[in-house]
Amino acid sequence: MHSALNLATPALLFPAVSLLLLAYTNRFLGLASIIRNLYEEYRDSQDPKILRQIGNLRTRITLIKWMQFMGIASLFLCTVAMFQIYTGWQATGEVTFGASLLCMIASLAVSLLELVRSSDALNILLSDLQAEYDRRH
Repeated sequence: MHSALNLATPALLFPAVSLLLLAYTNRFLGLASIIRNLYEEYRDSQDPKILRQIGNLRTRITLIKWMQFMGIASLFLCTVAMFQIYTGWQATGEVTFGASLLCMIASLAVSLLELVRSSDALNILLSDLQAEYDRRH
């Protein structure tokens, strides 16, 4: 058995979601900058190594989009839950807050997938550097 949800409980999620969305936005902006730089570099050099990164970058952009979507959905549902609790719709507010938590869980899971993809991209670069090192030594 659980206790009734009060207005303060969903409010606790607000700072976390806000910071998370800010972090997601920074990841997106960083990735956009990388893509712009790679685009210019490819136009200048036609280096096929740059093309190896395209699939990874597309996947990461899609993942970041879903991270943001689920994070915003979590914040939206959390706000709706607070309104429902405030207006006396306790049971509905509890269900809505539960949905908000599920969206947050999904957002964090997608964030983890994006982190793995980001590591894969760095490993592509490191393997190129290692091959260059091995060739010279």
